[in-house]
Amino acid sequence: MRNLEDQPVSVAETQRPTVAIDATKATPGDIARTTLRAKIRDHPVLVSHDRSATRESIRIADEAGALVLDTTDSSDETQSTLVRVAKTYGFSGLIWHDTPSEPIDYSRTIDDFETSEEYVVEAAIGAAAFEDCADQTEVLVAIPAYNEAETIGEVVSETAQFADRIVVVDDGSDDDTAERAEKAGATVVKHRRNQGYGGALKTAFEEADRLGVEHLVILDGDGQHDPADVPNLVETQRESGAEIVIGSRFEGDSDVPLYRRFGLFVINTLTNVGLGTIGHGSWIRDTQSGFRAYDTDAIRTIARDDAIGTQMSASTDIIHHALNRNYAIEEVGTRITYDSENSNSQHPLSHGVVLIRNILTLIEQERPIMLIGVPGFLAATVGFGLGYWALTNLFHTGDFPVGLAIASLFFILSGGLACFSAVILHSIEIHLG
Repeated sequence: MRNLEDQPVSVAETQRPTVAIDATKATPGDIARTTLRAKIRDHPVLVSHDRSATRESIRIADEAGALVLDTTDSSDETQSTLVRVAKTYGFSGLIWHDTPSEPIDYSRTIDDFETSEEYVVEAAIGAAAFEDCADQTEVLVAIPAYNEAETIGEVVSETAQFADRIVVVDDGSDDDTAERAEKAGATVVKHRRNQGYGGALKTAFEEADRLGVEHLVILDGDGQHDPADVPNLVETQRESGAEIVIGSRFEGDSDVPLYRRFGLFVINTLTNVGLGTIGHGSWIRDTQSGFRAYDTDAIRTIARDDAIGTQMSASTDIIHHALNRNYAIEEVGTRITYDSENSNSQHPLSHGVVLIRNILTLIEQERPIMLIGVPGFLAATVGFGLGYWALTNLFHTGDFPVGLAIASLFFILSGGLACFSAVILHSIEIHLG
């Protein structure tokens, strides 16, 4: 059994009965759903396991925020062991969930607990549990997809373990993306024509807003993102209260290829400069990750923001939107698979060029002094230096260096124009932005 000291709990957590499940009777998806639904209602979760439990189940339980207990060496029955551990922690009671594949009806279960004098109650299962989850605690995973027929079915099937509902936004695909997504169990929203990545994202936010979900998680349909990380994003959002949680490729261990790491470093640096997040504690390490979780506030405002672009720049536009509204942004480590056959149909170099162009446009709009004013001032300074050199040459030799004078005039005029433009744009940004 794991050392209890390694898994501390707060006093507040002990005031409610803990939900207890046996990992050997549950799939990773069962564990994720049970843990998230319990913790959203402020119930701690105990998950026991022995050697027969899969590593994936144990990892999911740990990342979802459950207290994970190895009962391999325990001679007692699993339930007895969990009761003893629950009392050691000081929990007010224990809800034994013997069928983790079924959702708990918390209304009936808590009623049973409050009217019972026993420390342990059986979790109540029923139709009301489904209604409660749909109305209040739904985790919606939305997958923008364009010609992803080769991978979308598998992605939807794997994601189903960790979501209450899956929506695939088919962005005008001319293959079988929609049909395969529906066959795998997703709800499909179709675009008649391709509207771009940002357009598909807007549809996802509008659908999430319409459904009134608790959490919206966006992941790609090409198989790069690991659906098993969904509980980690949602749990981080629940614990931190952040409106947006980003699945970062640079948190913890990362196997991002060196050339991608360099390119992303350039793009992330430019984006942080453009967004003004260069202060301590506000730097966003992975500004371009599409694997994100959004809460109800972010869902509502993004769904109504017409300034979100329709192309790949939408990821940056959303961060810009969040910062303008003082939303908190958290990052957690995530796994990325770069060897997916259908991943990222756009060449990384051309994709990077497009992103950099969009980021420079953002910097021009948000930080004109930095992008235009500073280079303009430096150009004007060079121009005056060349002019001084030309005049010095004239006084000493009597020859007027025409080329040097023309270069001086060019740098002075262009630098002055850049400085003037930066001041005008800065004034517009202050008064109208």
